[in-house]
Amino acid sequence: MANSKSPTWRNWAGTVAVRPEHAVAPASVEGVRAAVRAAAEDGLTVKAVGAGHSFTAVGATEGVLLSLRRLTGVRHVDRAAGTVTVAAGTPLRELNAALTHAGLSLTNMGDIAVQTVAGAIGTGTHGTGRDSAALAAQVRGLELVTADGSLLTCSATRHPEVFAAARVGLGALGVVTAVEFAVEPLFLLRACEEPMRLDRVTADFDAFATENEHFEFYWFPHTDRCVTKRNNRAPGPARPLGLVGGWVDDELLSNGLFQVVSSLGRALPATVPAIAAVSSRALSARTYTDIPHRVFTSPRRVRFVEMEYALPRAAVVPALRELKAMVDRSRLRVGFPVEVRVAPADDIPLSTASGRDSGYIAVHMYRGTPYRAYFAAAERIFTAYGGRPHWGKLHTRRAAGLAASYPDFGAFTAVRDRLDPERRFANAYLRRVLGD
Repeated sequence: MANSKSPTWRNWAGTVAVRPEHAVAPASVEGVRAAVRAAAEDGLTVKAVGAGHSFTAVGATEGVLLSLRRLTGVRHVDRAAGTVTVAAGTPLRELNAALTHAGLSLTNMGDIAVQTVAGAIGTGTHGTGRDSAALAAQVRGLELVTADGSLLTCSATRHPEVFAAARVGLGALGVVTAVEFAVEPLFLLRACEEPMRLDRVTADFDAFATENEHFEFYWFPHTDRCVTKRNNRAPGPARPLGLVGGWVDDELLSNGLFQVVSSLGRALPATVPAIAAVSSRALSARTYTDIPHRVFTSPRRVRFVEMEYALPRAAVVPALRELKAMVDRSRLRVGFPVEVRVAPADDIPLSTASGRDSGYIAVHMYRGTPYRAYFAAAERIFTAYGGRPHWGKLHTRRAAGLAASYPDFGAFTAVRDRLDPERRFANAYLRRVLGD
């Protein structure tokens, strides 16, 4: 095995730090297979990591840390089938650029584009959509290196039980080396971003979610104000944001100024409500039309920690109102907006939208700010409404409770038992959420 004891690896948010026995970065599928076989010979566990954007320790290991950073690039475009096959370590931003160059696009995507494709699908990354589901639901095939170093290719017709589970696999079934996505001809989205009062958003939430292809909003705690986002397909022409206007909103206000006020709020918590009142009015209404990844994704330069729960769609507004009431009566000072999104039901065993139309509530805190009391109180609310935690974001749930939340949890663990009986890909996080 190459390399002696390796340097400490940290995730993007700084919530995880591990010093693995070995760190490897294969540049080929054969290199991945060799690394897994070598780990087995040495009796070490293996975990693949991408960009480190998971807040949980899903990718942590004291054994072999296998980076996918050199396993990148588009392998194949099949226009007739409407699919693109891409190496698993490819950052989403590079995939989006390559698809745009080819006149193609994913149907839906999340708002962060620095994740690798394997990391994004493996933890259930999603955007918001009335009809179009999470990134993993757009997967049509996977290439997987299993615990003995074998290469397994799966799809809905080839090893379908593995395919069903591995689309959101948490790295528990093997190392994903390539992903085949469904794609479509490049299209345009008309984005409508508008400040709105919370009582109006909650009163009309069902209408907003059903009348728009993509709807989400951000509520600013300690205020009654939100920013709403409605994205719908448009015939064109494209009318993208101007360079100056886009820079002011997306860089100066959403990143630069927000970094400053977040630092101030961390140092002086008493100022947070006043800051929130100003911040909630900083972004004005805007409308523009552009290609999908320029609408869906945004730069995220301010470091934070996050917890997100998927709730039954009908529970979103009651849960949000309860969250607001909890914050209002507490001494908490919450300087980050709360994000609310939606997704249709899918058939992926460990997808947070498995078997039910879902709404998502995400709570955040600026990195370095005490967050545990806030997250714990929010988690109690979300769990009481039947919530399921995002696998890549902070939570305290355990296997027994999670098994009761997912109708096909047993189907997933059965595939895991078959593919990885010796738990080559296990770690402490997976033992907590999946069991031994």
